[in-house]
Amino acid sequence: MINDTIVDGLTGTDPPRVTAEYEQPQTPFLTLDTEVAANQFDRLAKAFGNTKIFYAVKANPEPQIIRRLIASGSSFDVASPAEIDLCLSEGATPGQLSYGNTIKKARDIRHAHHRGVRLFVFDSDAELHKIAENAPGAEVFCRLLASSAGAQWPLSRKFGCSPEMATALLVKARDLGLKPIGVSFHVGSQQLDPSRWDPSIADAAQVFQDVRAYGIRLEMLNCGGGFPADYSEPVKPIEDYADAIRQSVTIHFGEDVPELAIEPGRYIAAEAGVLRAEVVLVSNKSYQDEVRWVYLDIGRFGGLAETEGEAIRYRIVTAKDDQPTGPVRIAGPTCDSVDILYQSTPYRLPLDLKPGDHVDILATGAYTTTYSSVGFNGFAPLATFCIGEDA
Repeated sequence: MINDTIVDGLTGTDPPRVTAEYEQPQTPFLTLDTEVAANQFDRLAKAFGNTKIFYAVKANPEPQIIRRLIASGSSFDVASPAEIDLCLSEGATPGQLSYGNTIKKARDIRHAHHRGVRLFVFDSDAELHKIAENAPGAEVFCRLLASSAGAQWPLSRKFGCSPEMATALLVKARDLGLKPIGVSFHVGSQQLDPSRWDPSIADAAQVFQDVRAYGIRLEMLNCGGGFPADYSEPVKPIEDYADAIRQSVTIHFGEDVPELAIEPGRYIAAEAGVLRAEVVLVSNKSYQDEVRWVYLDIGRFGGLAETEGEAIRYRIVTAKDDQPTGPVRIAGPTCDSVDILYQSTPYRLPLDLKPGDHVDILATGAYTTTYSSVGFNGFAPLATFCIGEDA
């Protein structure tokens, strides 16, 4: 239990740190404030107005977050039977779920349909046939290929199809007894450029127009996720993204604006988490080397997978930040040479940092626990402790 643990400044302007009045749990661990997640959802909902929000459960499936978001009015983007069952067990209705994974086993589609899920996504002929066979009569939307330029975590190669293929597949969906309702796309996670949604919205508008020739009137435009969190550098406010998407929809759809949907994950969950780690070792590689290596008890296999390629650059704070600092390379504890977090990105940490000291890695509520290995090198998966209302 972590009833005595407090997150100082998590919702304020000062750098948050995890502290405790009594004994803390063994590091590394993530403290998750569900109130921060709910506040992030509320700001997103206000910025986007009538847009339907499907929280991407994969970002952080902690049950307390799911419950808070259900209370806030969220729907959910789910990617597996386990995520479906989780959301339903926490009080979501099947109508609040969108099975957004384009790569599903037939039995998983059957499971979802049996549980009452009626909204599915596809991006290929084979997937469409699986849905038709295992979820007859379901509502479906087709995912378009989209550029991830400007995103720190690209998603452009694995998912989606061309607009021409999407048109043909949506027509086939109708002929297979399904109800085609729209299209979706995703411009990459941690997308720093609000204008990146415009080309895909233009593609979507063309698909909407093309399928009308076949008597199909689509209803929904799902603009995906990608809305960024503040890591080592501040990002543009969410209102800028909402304004850019609205303007683009108006330009390309005119007065015939479809129902809009988005699938945020990182934006809601990231700021809600603070990861506490312990310094295991501080060393140099030679007597002349001025850059220290700082080894933490968490690395890429323990939950910080998004440091691959140094794509996501987290903020790191310590209790010694008021003291002189020097350049460092930061690595994890495992016996794998790729378990290095940052060696090109310039980081500075206190010169007096020693083994046993704690560091707090900020905005780590998204894509950390879900990326944590089940026991690589014998290290336990990343533990989570929740605070906040109803936690």
